[in-house]
Amino acid sequence: MKDLQTFLDIATEAALSAGAVLQSFLGKIEDSVVEKGRPGDLVTAADKAAEDVILAHFQRHLPEHGILSEESGELGNQKDKYLWAIDPLDGTTNFAHQYPMFAVSIGLLVDGVPEVGVIYDPWHNELFRAGTGLGATRNRHPIRVSNTSELSKSLLVTGFAYDRRETTDNNYAEFCHFTHLTQGVRRSGAASIDLAYVACGRVDGYWERGLSPWDMVAGVVILREAGGKVTAYDGSEFKVQSGRILATNGRVHDAMSDSLQKAPALSAW
Repeated sequence: MKDLQTFLDIATEAALSAGAVLQSFLGKIEDSVVEKGRPGDLVTAADKAAEDVILAHFQRHLPEHGILSEESGELGNQKDKYLWAIDPLDGTTNFAHQYPMFAVSIGLLVDGVPEVGVIYDPWHNELFRAGTGLGATRNRHPIRVSNTSELSKSLLVTGFAYDRRETTDNNYAEFCHFTHLTQGVRRSGAASIDLAYVACGRVDGYWERGLSPWDMVAGVVILREAGGKVTAYDGSEFKVQSGRILATNGRVHDAMSDSLQKAPALSAW
């Protein structure tokens, strides 16, 4: 636990530094926005500059640890006991449009298990952080998931993968299905913020597919430490490499899992 606290503090400093970089780029990136391959999958000079700050920080403090970062990919030993999953700018499309939903996300896998998480939203100056056994906080104050226990009274959040135009394996039908079963479904455009919002009780559940480890690791730790539950869609064990996640306050988890498996085809809507 002592090591986790040290790692949490190092990750926090890196996230805050990267957040300051993102703030400095706001409104100044029009000429640096490019697509990485799929339509809508953007990268900016801000992504790269924020990542440079994070990587330099980890090189100074934890040079022996492996890193999996959205922009630079695999760095160091990917089979090391400690592997950091880093997204220097989660919600790049939002950032490019100055839509205020984006964050820095830094999570640590220890032997493949999420153990440390830091999410920093520089627009709203909200810092979410947690370590296994250390609790979860927002701006240093403890957070807990909501008490909502009925799906019909819940507010959910989701996102849509970049390949949604090319595959029928998307969640359009599920979005429609849950919109009818709940008080509403929101879409922030940043998986890390979605998980943080479930953790602090602003929404009651979240599901998404087509994700990468850097989208989820930090948020999974924060949510679990806040009393939430994370699994695969069918309620089985969550696996980081699956790209799919069902994350809730725990009280609506079974109902969401059951509904996900019963969602009618998109043609029904």
